[in-house]
Amino acid sequence: MKHLHFKIYKPYGMLSQLSSNDLNQRNKRFLSDLYDFPEGTMPVGRLDEKSEGLLLLTTDGKLSDTINRSGIEKGYYALLDGEITATALATLAKGVEIGFEGQRYTTKSCKVSRLTKAPEIPEQDIKLRLRNHRPASWIEITITEGKFRQVRKMTAAVGFPTLRLIRFRIGNIGIAKMIPGEVQPVPGLLD
Repeated sequence: MKHLHFKIYKPYGMLSQLSSNDLNQRNKRFLSDLYDFPEGTMPVGRLDEKSEGLLLLTTDGKLSDTINRSGIEKGYYALLDGEITATALATLAKGVEIGFEGQRYTTKSCKVSRLTKAPEIPEQDIKLRLRNHRPASWIEITITEGKFRQVRKMTAAVGFPTLRLIRFRIGNIGIAKMIPGEVQPVPGLLD
């Protein structure tokens, strides 16, 4: 069986799942709203509802599991509440303690840098209300793990909560000039 792979720019406010039978989620937006994916398609990892950017999908469950467990780099742009300090950046890079599944967890070391200007990304969704009365700063952060809401928890742990989060890369696959909601077939995922 030939497996199919896709990359999408998941918009803000959409769940990283194709559908749900949960009545509490009937007013939510799902990935199936974007494209008629073939049966058996599943997301590779997740982005929380308030995050946006690159999400991979595949019909190959083994490949999905391999990618999730392999330590492949994931790159994010994060808009932070406040002007991040060099000390906070150094602390993030070494790893910080966050909550995960009711336990304390120390994140692996990562690559992180402050951006001198905003990245070239689509305009924010109008539902994303950003406070404009305080200074803010952009960082680029690359992690090799993916705990639930990890980047948001990491930046909050050093005192700079994330206001907007965009994943722009997984391994060697990026979103380049994609726009929110765009879906593209990917011939060989992470070949």
